[in-house]
Amino acid sequence: MSLLQQVKMVIIEYTHLAKDALHIYVALAILLGACALFGWKVRQWRPWLLVLAVALAGEYWDWYENKSIGRNPDYDGHWKDVWNTMLVPTILMLAARYTTVFEKTPPAAEASEEAASGDEPQVSCAATGGERDVV
Repeated sequence: MSLLQQVKMVIIEYTHLAKDALHIYVALAILLGACALFGWKVRQWRPWLLVLAVALAGEYWDWYENKSIGRNPDYDGHWKDVWNTMLVPTILMLAARYTTVFEKTPPAAEASEEAASGDEPQVSCAATGGERDVV
């Protein structure tokens, strides 16, 4: 068993996660880590492609190790792992590209939304010493 497989087994044993869940968490860590480290945006193809490259490399490694010890390849299992790894990053990328879910609301728009909702407006800066001052 390679060092990579041993590390995976230790993580699975320590976290009590299924292998499928581990794929999802690793994919999110790579996606968000790449965005933070390289300044990429989730809506761009680069972080998504990086997750895909890591997923394919990991599955190739698993396939190669199984082949080297004489096991028959589990192509359906490898495909499921790639699919499972890529699902959430794909959803996040598409949502960032084609919806307004991740857009920042300008402060002026937030104020008009609050006024339209019936909430009381925020108290503007009043002179100090008034009843509404909080220390």
